[in-house]
Order: sequence, then structure tokens, then C-alpha cells
Amino acid sequence: MSEITMNQLLEAGVHFGHQTARWNPKMSKYIYGARNGIHIVNLQKTLIHFREAEKYLKGIAQQGKKILFVATKKQAQDLIAEEATRAGMYYVNQRWLGGTLTNFATIRKSIQRLLDLERLEEETQFEQLNKKEAQQKRKEIAKLNKFLRGIKRMTELPEAMFIVDTRKERIALAEAIKLGIKVVAMVDTNCDPDGIDFVIPGNDDAIRSIGLFAGCIADICIEGQEIYKATQKDKKEAAAEKETPPKPSPKKAAAAETARLPEPEAKPKPEAKPDAEPKPDADSNESAEENAVTA
Repeated sequence: MSEITMNQLLEAGVHFGHQTARWNPKMSKYIYGARNGIHIVNLQKTLIHFREAEKYLKGIAQQGKKILFVATKKQAQDLIAEEATRAGMYYVNQRWLGGTLTNFATIRKSIQRLLDLERLEEETQFEQLNKKEAQQKRKEIAKLNKFLRGIKRMTELPEAMFIVDTRKERIALAEAIKLGIKVVAMVDTNCDPDGIDFVIPGNDDAIRSIGLFAGCIADICIEGQEIYKATQKDKKEAAAEKETPPKPSPKKAAAAETARLPEPEAKPKPEAKPDAEPKPDADSNESAEENAVTA
């Protein structure tokens, strides 16, 4: 499991919050103090909360389920797309379209439209259109991809979400809460932590801070998915073994082979012949002849 250290948090500037005048009092339990009018986040709590989130997200990935990364602020757009793609997860890094989750059936229609257009372009169907129509189709693809690229393979709602800056992504957060989707979020000192399942207190504006957490979460997802794939492989092998009859031991196989051999035919016994009748001697013949004459 990917481990974040205190030094990494300090180097990434995770401890720098917003100006004290812009704070949200609900974040007070995560604040260590203030320096030069800037709130300082308690990094001990950041580590504790991140490890809890880390454990949860790895468990999700181990089940083969998906996580949606959300960060639309300019400095986070490329980072979030890169890390989510690396982890094989979904992402939204442009404007959040209202109803992306709560009206997913409608969003799916737009996604299907995008996939159909891309298929037609791959099959060179656009070459059969005039130049203006082909150009319009390509513009439509570009527009749809801008907002849907990161979720166009999403066929069902995600199991969890990772959000950078819940203040900016308040609509996405509200939709997740409404649907009961678990939320892991980077929450700065000016944000409201209510409704967030796993709060990671820290700087949600610095590129290094965002990159540190997004990268570690991507690593966690990859580790979890590898475990899931290994588990599925073991299950398939176990199922195949059940379907295949066990091979008999060499002794049993030899005995079975012998049992299958045809029994040898019994040889016919020699026919018992009666003993030859004894030849009558001369005296008996003569006596018989005498009797016959006298009779």
C-alpha cells in the first residue's frame, strides 16, 4: 500500500490553509494554528484521515468496483485525468454537468451519441458526407469529449468519489450525497466538511498537494485491482478443476485398464469317449452257439 510520510506532506505544502478571515469554523478541529494570517492544517490528523480513506478505497478496488475522480479547477485538470486514467478509473475534469449522477440515464444518451459518432468516424463514414456536415460532426465529437471523455466508459454509477475542493465541486458533492455514494475529499480550511465520508484536511489549491494525494490514490486503486484480478483468476481455476474429473493414481489406472481387458476364452475340454467294449473270448462264443443249437 502506498504510504505518505510527514516529510512529503510538508514538502507539498499540504499544511497551508486559507487566510484566517476566509475559514469555515467547522474545520477548526483540523487546524493546528495560524501563521502570518494563514491557517495551518494539523498534518497528524491529515495522515490519520488519509490512511482511513486509503484503506476504504483499496477495499473498493479489490472488489472490482470503480471510483470517480472529480477536479475541475484549472491547476488540477491534467493531473486528475492522468492519475485516473493510469488507475483505470473514471474522471471529470471539466465543468460538472448537472445530473451527471442523479440523471445518469440522460447522460448515458449523450455518451452513446459520442460513441456512435466516434465509431462512424473510425469507419470513415464521414467521408460520405459533404465537407460542412463532416466538420459539424467532428465539432460535436470534440464538444462531447470535452465533458464526457473521462466517463464515456462508465456504464453504471461509481461506488465512490474522490473530490478535490468540495467548495468548487459542491454540485457533484450534493449529487453523491443524495445517491448515497461515498465521498473521499481533499478539504481545505475554507470548506464545509459536512456530508463527506472521508475528509482529508489540507491544501486543495497547490499542484504538488493535489498531485501527491491523487497519485497515491491512483496507486491504491491499482494495487486493489491487481488483487481483484488475482482473486478472479484463482476462482476460475478452482471452477475449472471442479468441472474436470480427477485423474486416477497410476495403480488405480492400471487396475481399471486391466478390468477393461476382455476375459480369455475358455479352452474346450476334450470329449470323454467311452471305453472300448471288451472282445468276447472264443470259449464264450462257442458256449453261446451251443445254447442256440440246443434251443
